Amino acid sequence: MFFIRKVLAIFFVLTVFPVQSQSKSETFLTPSDTLHIKRRNAVYISEAAVLGVTLIGLNQLWYKDYPKSSFHFINDNNEWLQMDKAGHLYTTYHMGRFGAEALAWSGADKKHQLIYGATVGFAFMTVVEVFDGFSAEWGASWGDVVANAAGTGLYVSQELLWKEQRVTPKFSFHYTEYADLRPNTLGGNWNEQILKDYNGQTYWLSMNLHAFAKESKIPKWFNIALGYGAEGMLYGDSESVPAEFETQNVPTRQFYLSLDVDLTRIKTNSHILKTLFSVFNTIKVPAPTLEINQFGDVKGYFIYF
Repeated sequence: MFFIRKVLAIFFVLTVFPVQSQSKSETFLTPSDTLHIKRRNAVYISEAAVLGVTLIGLNQLWYKDYPKSSFHFINDNNEWLQMDKAGHLYTTYHMGRFGAEALAWSGADKKHQLIYGATVGFAFMTVVEVFDGFSAEWGASWGDVVANAAGTGLYVSQELLWKEQRVTPKFSFHYTEYADLRPNTLGGNWNEQILKDYNGQTYWLSMNLHAFAKESKIPKWFNIALGYGAEGMLYGDSESVPAEFETQNVPTRQFYLSLDVDLTRIKTNSHILKTLFSVFNTIKVPAPTLEINQFGDVKGYFIYF
């Protein structure tokens, strides 16, 4: 499910911001100073079309072959050491951010950006939870709903409080040996592992220091990032682990401190670059990193992915 949500976020950006020739793209990507009704309508239509088609396709391709049930909730909050919940927050935040930025591009005011743009991710993910709730294979998760709301809330609250994004969720990934032990679940190749192997995923809250100290000489693009990851997970919860794996891997939480870059604060007059910086600001820049795990073990990395 996380794969489809991330792909949708990327597809949405590419749909709203098509790239034509460089000069035409520069003009097209320049935000309107005042409300441009055609642009605003194009954003609404694009959102409705992309999200609607995606949900229809998701229902046909993902849920169609599984038995239905009455709507029900499940408690999966203990699975994967909450890495999946971090993924929900990350995905919902950025879908909402892209939605709000698309309306800003159309010249819509801040109120409309937050009401009709920033909530796109939460609305979409809520429908997905409803699909899960009617599936006998899964079930709606209150934990997912809370994580989705937290992602939307993180974006909206910063806009209301500071009128800018000072704290940005980001993502990074590195290969782990665990996927080789359960390739069907954790991924059989690199592309699948990025999306499925929670052991190699790290979710970050990247904080812009200059935004908190505007009179300082700290570069405007310089960030400090706090990360969360986990390893040793072959199954979602400890009760599902077969006896032969119980003593081999101990699921372990990991916490990180690292350097980062806020690409959106790099000064440029090119709206093409600004758009690309906005898209790639979802990814944590590899950098020196300090790790401490739940057992107090400390490790340093010259470059951490």
